[in-house]
Amino acid sequence: MPDFLGQPGPTPWHRLAPLTKLVIAIGTAIAAVLVGGVIGPLLLVLFGVLLPARAAGVLPRLMRLSLLLSLPIGVSALLVNLFFYPGGQQVLFQVGPITATTEGLALALQTLARILAISGAITLFYLTTRPADLVLDLERRGVSARVGFVANASVQAVPSMLDRATTIVAAQRARGLDTQAGIWRRVRGLVPIVGPVIMGAIAQVEERTMALEARGFTRPGPRTLLWTPGDSSRQRLARWLVVAGVVAVGVARATGLLSSVAWLG
Repeated sequence: MPDFLGQPGPTPWHRLAPLTKLVIAIGTAIAAVLVGGVIGPLLLVLFGVLLPARAAGVLPRLMRLSLLLSLPIGVSALLVNLFFYPGGQQVLFQVGPITATTEGLALALQTLARILAISGAITLFYLTTRPADLVLDLERRGVSARVGFVANASVQAVPSMLDRATTIVAAQRARGLDTQAGIWRRVRGLVPIVGPVIMGAIAQVEERTMALEARGFTRPGPRTLLWTPGDSSRQRLARWLVVAGVVAVGVARATGLLSSVAWLG
């Protein structure tokens, strides 16, 4: 059995079952979309992302990665909603033929709050959950090994490509490629980097497929797991409470109850 399996996490949040952290992350993201307004998603960010991240000791990394993930989408959403909101009446300011409205600003702030909640929840789950633990936890609950492998590969895809790109950039620099000069040289330098990254990813998929076939990955029947992450009745109760809370928010949203709560807007 690999050494990293079975070792307890550094904090109580790390030691939660992967399914518990996954349910909390998905519940936070869905609730941020359903609740609407600005205050509601920000409260979800506070209680569902920032406080757990501080307890897990990953708050600085989470804020940095979450901002990097949400910045491109957030900036585009802010500009589009602020300047191109249809039917806006209250003008804030005008830049040539483009007009910024109060209604557009309100919608932009709501969108930014939701993006922060979603990216923060996903980043918190990524920083505190080992992919192998997630796969084993899903398999022991009856999920197909193929689904678990897809989940593991999806979580590891971006870090793996970033590591491969870093290695290729270092190798290209050693061969004299200038990747730190002006903007145009950097753009031209992307061509000899993107190709090897894509080809390397394809080659890695082929190698992994052959390795899995050699180990009987496609063998039918149940699999015997040597180790599974811990779970408890309290965590099972917490997961059901999160699901019930998200359903309650959805029902309140559908019946118009949330729209009547002024502080959520």
